Amino acid sequence: MTAPGDVLLEALGLRKFFPVKTGLFARGAKVHAVDGVSFWISEGETLGLVGESGCGKSTTGKLILRLQDPTEGRILWRGRRIDQLNRADMRPVRRELQAVFQDPYSSLNPRIRAGDIVAEPIRNYEALPAAEVRRRTARLFERVGLRPDQMGNYPYEFSGGQRQRLGIARALSVRPRLIVCDEPVTALDVSVQAQVINLLMDLQAEFGLSYLFVAHDLAVVEHISHRVAVMYLGKIVEIAPKRAIFTRPQHPYTEALLDAVPVADPTMIKRRRLLAGDVPSPIDPPSGCRFHTRCPYVEERCKREEPPLQEISPGHWAACHLRQPVA
Repeated sequence: MTAPGDVLLEALGLRKFFPVKTGLFARGAKVHAVDGVSFWISEGETLGLVGESGCGKSTTGKLILRLQDPTEGRILWRGRRIDQLNRADMRPVRRELQAVFQDPYSSLNPRIRAGDIVAEPIRNYEALPAAEVRRRTARLFERVGLRPDQMGNYPYEFSGGQRQRLGIARALSVRPRLIVCDEPVTALDVSVQAQVINLLMDLQAEFGLSYLFVAHDLAVVEHISHRVAVMYLGKIVEIAPKRAIFTRPQHPYTEALLDAVPVADPTMIKRRRLLAGDVPSPIDPPSGCRFHTRCPYVEERCKREEPPLQEISPGHWAACHLRQPVA
């Protein structure tokens, strides 16, 4: 995959294996959480990362943030390799890489007032007078839809949607370039989800932010993303602009995900292609194509040879033996 010239972040062959430490047959066993993932994110772009629970989406986000170190692979930030940087060298990069976490209840310190939660990163990176820190914090509160007079409140005094807005304000406080959104609306009511998604889109337009948006809700991903990457069992099986993903999916797993999306019209009869079997264990993934144990179009070749992620049409990549690469 050749990245364009305006790339902000690039992941190349990322792998993350976790040793299995308990169980009768644990010796030498590893969980293949992320296994050879490559993608890029351009300036001002949102890349949606979707897949079933346990496919490695959140682990990929943690690797990008360097909350976990990759077993193999490279992470390039503005063309500079950052996966091997020590804590001191990584510090200025962390300012540009921020996160909004899934659970707005556990991601905020319950013993710290809301204003200090947002102001703490500012104090960490900038030597400013207390009055200036307070002024910037108040402006951030207003920008995400909170009142400045709520700066003295504790997290338990906010609703779930307000807490997630507080998490967004904290991520914005150091003026980042890319934010990893790890299922940021999953724990919220549907009406609140729409408000938070629209807020993220407004902030992107205003500040030129880029997002890695991790989610399993395809409707949300379709609304916010520019491109979509589909993960299955630690690997990206398809990546393309969102319109191509939702209208012309090229991988059987992507087709199955789209078939599973509920339709709001009760009179519409929708044919669903149900997948057979369960997701294989990431400790002992299948040989060949990892999806072959559940694929309705499986051939003998799929069981033996792992399909490469190849360009099926301009900008549309898929890992499937049934698809021919672009000439």
